[in-house]
Amino acid sequence: MQHLKETPKNKKKTKPKVTMAQAFKTIIWPRRNLVFIGLILIVIRSLAGLVLPWQSKVLLDEVVPSKDISQIYTLITIVLIAILIQAVTSFSLTRILSVQAQYLISELRAQVQKKVLSLPISFFDNTKSGALVSRIMSDVEGVRNLIGTGLVQLVGGSFTGIVSLIILIKLNPWMTLFVFVPISIFGYIALRAFKYIRPIFRVRGKINAEVKGRLTETLAGVRVIKAFNAEEQEHEIFEKGVDKLFQNVKKSLTATALMTSSSTFLIGVATTGIMGIGGYYMIQEQMTTGDFLFFTLILGFMIAPIVQMSNIGSQLTEALAGLDRTEELMNMAAEEDDKNRNITLEKLNGDIEFHDVSFAYEEDKEVLHNISFKAPAGSVTALVGSSGSGKSTIAGLSATFLNPKSGKVTIDNQDLSKVKLNSYRKYLGVVLQDEFLFEGTIRENIMFPRPDATEEELQNAVNAAYVNEFTDRFDHGLDTLIGERGVKLSGGQRQRLAIARAILANPKIIILDEATSNLDTESEALIQKSLNTLVKDRTTIVIAHRLSTIRKANQILVIESGRIVERGTHDELINLGGRYYDLYTYQAKI
Repeated sequence: MQHLKETPKNKKKTKPKVTMAQAFKTIIWPRRNLVFIGLILIVIRSLAGLVLPWQSKVLLDEVVPSKDISQIYTLITIVLIAILIQAVTSFSLTRILSVQAQYLISELRAQVQKKVLSLPISFFDNTKSGALVSRIMSDVEGVRNLIGTGLVQLVGGSFTGIVSLIILIKLNPWMTLFVFVPISIFGYIALRAFKYIRPIFRVRGKINAEVKGRLTETLAGVRVIKAFNAEEQEHEIFEKGVDKLFQNVKKSLTATALMTSSSTFLIGVATTGIMGIGGYYMIQEQMTTGDFLFFTLILGFMIAPIVQMSNIGSQLTEALAGLDRTEELMNMAAEEDDKNRNITLEKLNGDIEFHDVSFAYEEDKEVLHNISFKAPAGSVTALVGSSGSGKSTIAGLSATFLNPKSGKVTIDNQDLSKVKLNSYRKYLGVVLQDEFLFEGTIRENIMFPRPDATEEELQNAVNAAYVNEFTDRFDHGLDTLIGERGVKLSGGQRQRLAIARAILANPKIIILDEATSNLDTESEALIQKSLNTLVKDRTTIVIAHRLSTIRKANQILVIESGRIVERGTHDELINLGGRYYDLYTYQAKI
């Protein structure tokens, strides 16, 4: 499956424009065999459609004057066969092209989703998940019109129109010329309108994503909304978004209405003129009644595609606008696109070292300043300090979710910024403070990092994290459904499940971000035992809120305002009587 060509990392387009030629090359041409069959069917259907007006002329000019009943049966048979051919070709077109269009949509969605998952964490920090869902699911839907109904109407209509035009010229060139003038005016109006509509469709995709993003957040945070009695406030925000979407749709409808009304007027003028001219020619006996009927019916075949232009044009314009937004995502640089990442870790010992590392989320606003420390393989390094001091940023750098602004982080003396991410992350395990759980069963969530794990390995992880302490009380045990984000479990239960997941993953490096902060005293005691199992022989970086949980850490780093202000073991820092001593004694009094 070919997709829209990705641009190099440094060539970022602000407003990519997917042309019809590019869409043809990347979407239609790879399916040229199916499209070619579709075009043949379109030609057959169009030609079959011309049989009825042709036989109508025969009926009036030949059959009726000769009063030959047998010819009527022949004529009816020919018309019925033509109608049957039209029906069969129409069904085949839908079956071939429309189904292929839906298959293309599913392929594009899969490609966009894969691309989105390859983007760095910073992208997700600045983008609403609901907006991404909209871009993955909705933006690609318009491509069905490139090889589906839009293409059928455009190509089939164009072919029918050209054939009809040739027939009309042969019948009466002057009447045809009279029709052609208003139609040309309409064509000019339509082209101007499509140029106006495309940016509107593009903005609509953005607004749609914003509205869906807010709605997703609202539904996910419904407990907070109800707790603060903020239903009306959320309703007003959503209502404003919906109105913004409506205003956008209204703009496009205005342009479409202009095309429709102008086509109605101009074609009405042409038809009225044909009545007058045709009447004159029939009075002068320069045209038979059959010729006039034939001309009128064929004229309808030529005009019908033009009347449909507003619909076809809107479909194709919407498709290209959606591809514009899809192209934006496909052009973004994936984490693995960095050509500097050329080191593959064949095996991992686990020595992590920060060398004079500084980091900033925004330009000129550093949150880490010249951080240096070493976390030897198999050791436990604890990070403590006030909220916002930079602990989670250090953890993010260790997990390769972030890259240093200056300095470097090394793993086994290899610069982590040059290591291929998948070769490092397969050795990595992370347990977060607000651990994410997937909707499904407890078993599925624990086995997420290793779906092929044996039952024995699963049970070992369950027992090590004391998950069985609460699952044994459930009717369905490990097969209990936990709801979206694990809402049916307590905070402590979710945390133990997350630790079981990390134990099953069997990583060489563990990052624990306040993994015991949500636990009650009983759960904390159980988890502390399981953490001792988890961190054994593994390089561990732990962000600790409860200082009692890190007394056995090999080293404790006290972080304040993005700097290491103290370092040492628990006993050394207590004896020092500095910042760590103040934090520890304060917690002990609570």
